[in-house]
Amino acid sequence: MVAVRVERDSLGAVEISSQRYWGAQTERARRHFPAGGSAWRMPAALIHALGQVKCAAARANVELGVLPAALGNAIAAAALEVAGGRFDAHFPLCVFQSGSGTQTNMNANEVIANRACEFLGGQRGDHRLVHPNDHVNRSKSSNDVIPSAMHVAVRARAANHLMPALMGLGATLRKSAHRHADLVKIGRTHLQDAAPITLGQEIGSWATQLEQGQARLAHALLELRHVAVGATAVGTGLNAPAGFAAACTFHLCAITGDTFEPAADGAAALAAHEALLAVSAALRGLAAALLKIANDVRWLCSGPAGGIGELRIPHNEPGSSIMPGKVNPTQCEALAMVCMQVYGYDAAIAFGASQGNFQLNTCKPLIAHGVLDAIALLADAIHGFDTHCASGIEPVPAMIRDHLERDLMLVTALAPHLGYDAAASIAQAAADRGLSLRAAALASGLLDAAQFDAWVDPHAMARAQAR
Repeated sequence: MVAVRVERDSLGAVEISSQRYWGAQTERARRHFPAGGSAWRMPAALIHALGQVKCAAARANVELGVLPAALGNAIAAAALEVAGGRFDAHFPLCVFQSGSGTQTNMNANEVIANRACEFLGGQRGDHRLVHPNDHVNRSKSSNDVIPSAMHVAVRARAANHLMPALMGLGATLRKSAHRHADLVKIGRTHLQDAAPITLGQEIGSWATQLEQGQARLAHALLELRHVAVGATAVGTGLNAPAGFAAACTFHLCAITGDTFEPAADGAAALAAHEALLAVSAALRGLAAALLKIANDVRWLCSGPAGGIGELRIPHNEPGSSIMPGKVNPTQCEALAMVCMQVYGYDAAIAFGASQGNFQLNTCKPLIAHGVLDAIALLADAIHGFDTHCASGIEPVPAMIRDHLERDLMLVTALAPHLGYDAAASIAQAAADRGLSLRAAALASGLLDAAQFDAWVDPHAMARAQAR
């Protein structure tokens, strides 16, 4: 038999396992919102950020004289334990609940209240000592606390996980680009042979894509510095003391080590989440760049006998259960699938962000989960791709040289001297008769060997800098 205790809320009494720190409202929600199960728990990052917001609010309430110091300090201490992850197992609720995240807010209120009771020498469930609503939720509403925690969590996860992973991969690609700056190879457009380029330029373009995507994400994250605390239920600040928003954000900055300030328009901060939508769009942009890079690597290492075969990737694991010795571009494939999932999250986030009705957007848990999971997936996949693929990519010089020597689009260098039509006829003759470009050009009688060698210089063509 599991020992139980009885807690009460406005609907009556509820039995709860004595081992749990949550209370009556959480227990009701646990029973009423089963969709998703453990796979769709509210993100731990959001719970930790919620603990930080609750701690900041408790300190502000003490500072403003609306909570006694002993009570407020106990609440703040309990909230910090939530922020530190100590009570993760006591947040059982799924994403698919009230669109305001009210059940998760109350989950936090109940866990913090019960832990604060212990700090004050009482027992879990003694609401006379610490009440989840009257004390822990003082000066706040689910409607302003949850979006504030969303902003805190997203900024922290991006700064601590995604940005370092992006910088790491970017540095790997830049180093590789510098190392292969003089290795001239065939270029390709429309999946067809094109004018030459260096391998350094090709890899460098990938690094530039990442750097630009990182800059766009950093810009989008700036808007998340504005938090909704103090707006309470509908954006008016009802039931919050004067100065609460400023005091709470001051303490939130101290707790998180990040920079936050009260939202200029509290009503807008509750009703709409375009700032998070912009972050999601930036993540989708990164996914587009990463998908392009992953697919380029897959194509360039394809074969090796029956494909392009210009790059060699690390041999991390056997590629086939039936074909011995086969090696597959698995890191590219894993990264690509993550990018596709990020696209899916962005679609759900965009739809959720459009569902602001009057004074409240009611898709907050969905938006929070999507953005936070997209960041986590990208960070892990980028780190894996960097460590297990990008850092070990090497060129295959013989294949690169062979493709370059057979590149009929080197004829592009002849066009300024012979004209477009004459150059095209030389390329067509080479293709039709199976000749090298040099042989077809000399057979045309339009130029001699010395002129061909002077004009058709792949290294010079790849280094053309005119804009």
